[in-house]
Amino acid sequence: MKYLPIDNQLFIKNRKKFVEKMEPNSMAIFNSNDIYPISADSTLPFAQQRDIFYLSGVDQEESVLVIFPDCPKEENREILFLRETNDHIAVWEGEKLDKDKAFTTSGISKVYWLQDLEKVLFELMTQAETVYVNTNEHYRASVETETRDARFIKWIKEKYPAHNYKRCQPIMQRLRSVKEPLEIEMIQNACDITEKGFRRVLGFMKPGVMEYEIEAEYIHEFIRNRSAGFAYTPIIGSGYNACVLHYIENNQECKDGDMVLMDVGAEYANYSSDMTRCIPVSGKFSERQKEVYNAVLRVKNEAAKLLVPGTIWADYHVEVGKLMTKELLNLGLISQEDVDKEDPDWPAYKKYFMHGTSHHMGLDTHDYGILTEPMEPGMVFTVEPGIYIPDENLGIRLEDDYVIQESGEPINLMANIPIEIEDIEKLMQG
Repeated sequence: MKYLPIDNQLFIKNRKKFVEKMEPNSMAIFNSNDIYPISADSTLPFAQQRDIFYLSGVDQEESVLVIFPDCPKEENREILFLRETNDHIAVWEGEKLDKDKAFTTSGISKVYWLQDLEKVLFELMTQAETVYVNTNEHYRASVETETRDARFIKWIKEKYPAHNYKRCQPIMQRLRSVKEPLEIEMIQNACDITEKGFRRVLGFMKPGVMEYEIEAEYIHEFIRNRSAGFAYTPIIGSGYNACVLHYIENNQECKDGDMVLMDVGAEYANYSSDMTRCIPVSGKFSERQKEVYNAVLRVKNEAAKLLVPGTIWADYHVEVGKLMTKELLNLGLISQEDVDKEDPDWPAYKKYFMHGTSHHMGLDTHDYGILTEPMEPGMVFTVEPGIYIPDENLGIRLEDDYVIQESGEPINLMANIPIEIEDIEKLMQG
C-alpha cells in the first residue's frame, strides 16, 4: 500500500464498538471484496470492502474477519482468515500479510489460513446462536454483481439453516457515520493531497488545454503524495459540460471565456475527499461568471453553518432550498411568480439546482449514515450547492468537506483550498 501504517488501536476500538451492539452469543462475519475480472487474464485493481477494513485494517483480497465475543475459547473471539502466503506468491504478486504482520495491522492475534475456514467455522457455529452477515444497504446502492459476502451468505445459510441470522448493516451504518479522530486525520490528509492537485492545476490551466490533461495533472500530484488515486471517477467539465452532473468523459478542449468545473478528490488509506472547484480557462472571471459563482459560494457558506448536532438531513435541504431560491431571484433566473406557483415536490429553484447539497463522507465518498436520524458530532458531510445554466454554457458547483462539532459551526477540512475569486485569479496569473 502507498499509505503509511495506521495505528491498529483504531481498528481495535472499532471492533469494540461493534461488539457492544451485538446480541449475546452471536458471531459476525465479514469478507473481503473479490478481484473483478475484465477479460482474458485482466482484472480491475483490487479495492477492499470497506467494512472489513474499518474493523481490521486488512487491505488484501481473500480475507475473512470473524468476531465472536462470547466464544468459549477466548483465542477465537476475534479471528482473521488469510490466504496463506509463501515465497512463490511473494515473487509473483508481492508480499502478503503473514500472521505477525496481520497482528501488527489489526491487533488480532488469532490468524488461520483460509483453507481452514470451513473446519474452524463448524466449531464456531456449534457454539453461536446468532450470525451477523454483511450486506450492502446503502441508499444509493445498485448492485448487479454478486459479491463475496453475498456468495458467503448463500453458502452459510444453506449449510447452517437453523441459526438465527441478523444484518450487520444497522450497526455499521451508525458506527461508520461518526468518525474517530484518527479517521478525521486521514480524511484531512486526503483533502490536503487534493489541495496540492488543485494548486498544480491553477498553474497549468490555459485556453486549449484538454479536460483529460487536467485529469492527468491531478493524478500525478495525488500518487506522488501517497494516494492510490481518485476517490471517485473525476468530473472535469468545461463550458456546457459543467451542466452535465455526472460528466466523466473529460475529453473536450477548454476554451477561452469558459469556466471549468472540477469535481475531484484524492483518497488516502481508503478514506475519501470530495472537492468541487470552478475556475476560468483564461484565468479571469467575467462579470456574469462572478455573479453566479459568488451566489453559489454564499449558499455553500450559509448551508455549512446549518450542519450542527440534531439537524435532520431532509429539513436541512429545505433550508438550503430557501437560500438558493433567494440567490436565483437576485440573479433573475427565477421570478417571484415562479416561487409562488411552485410545486412543493419540485420547487422553482430545482430548475437550476437539481441535486442534493450534502452527503456523508468517509471510507466511501457517499459514506454510510442513516439520513432519517439526527446529525451528530464527528460526522463528516460535503456541502456542494450548484447553479447550472445550460443556455449560458455555465455550470458552477462549489464543494468542501465539513466535520460536525459538539457545538458551533462545523470545521472545514478544505479551508486551505483556494475558493475566493480574488485568490483563484491571483494564483492563476502567477
